[in-house]
Amino acid sequence: MKQILAGNTQAVLTPWVIAAVSLTAACAKIPRANVSAGQTTSAANSLAPNQNSSQININTASIADLERLPGIGNGLAARIVEHRNSFGYFRRVEHLLMVRGISDRKFRELRPLITVE
Repeated sequence: MKQILAGNTQAVLTPWVIAAVSLTAACAKIPRANVSAGQTTSAANSLAPNQNSSQININTASIADLERLPGIGNGLAARIVEHRNSFGYFRRVEHLLMVRGISDRKFRELRPLITVE
């Protein structure tokens, strides 16, 4: 009887162990190139060579102005303007994350290109 239970335990645990090892490997972080705070991404460089003079103010920008930003289409630009009209001006650029469709990744791409004044 002990041999039967031991065989079943191994048969039950083996798939779980394989799944755990596979998930651990799949969740491993991939190293990225280090970008210091003073450097910008290529998308930021293409739109704003001199950041201070070319940043788009998200509190006053029209839909057409917002569409010039990388990854912002007509629908997302309209949601940004709608959010601004409904809740008032953005006090910080980080508040753009409250708009549906702005992910953390997209915000990091936009951060050097936008301002609130």
